[in-house]
Amino acid sequence: MRYHNITKDDMRNGDGLRVVLWVAGCNHCCRECQNPITWDPAGGLPFDDAAKQEIFEQLDKDYISGVTLSGGDPLYPGNRIDVRKLCAELKEKYPEKTIWLYTGDRWESVREDPVMKYVDVLVDGEFHREEKDVKLLWKGSRNQRVIDVQETLRSADPDIPVIHCPDYYV
Repeated sequence: MRYHNITKDDMRNGDGLRVVLWVAGCNHCCRECQNPITWDPAGGLPFDDAAKQEIFEQLDKDYISGVTLSGGDPLYPGNRIDVRKLCAELKEKYPEKTIWLYTGDRWESVREDPVMKYVDVLVDGEFHREEKDVKLLWKGSRNQRVIDVQETLRSADPDIPVIHCPDYYV
């Protein structure tokens, strides 16, 4: 897996203050994507132990709520195994911290992916320029959903995602 950046004290990509890993690789290539530089899976830097340690150092801080995986797309086929391993390690080391994951895929196509047992919140769906709304909370277009993954997996019908939050900033 490769990555472009690790953002610290981020307030825009999930609930609370977060550390964000921006991975490389995306096959959705949404028109007017906020981060097209991350599409190339060969771009950025190799995700190595130093990068992982940088994330851990942030998560060691009490005021950091958790980690967000974005990009690119953490569920790009070339990222899935490494992302799952990272999420498993994060949940083991920091069980009280939340893991948010942004993907252009829909919940219905990823809900059985093994990484979902570690993800707390999934923001799903491609960015649609024609549905862009800058007042949306934690997402860029109205078609995207902010899903409480663990609540959805525990629900009577895990095909129907449990929405995590209201749509708009107040």
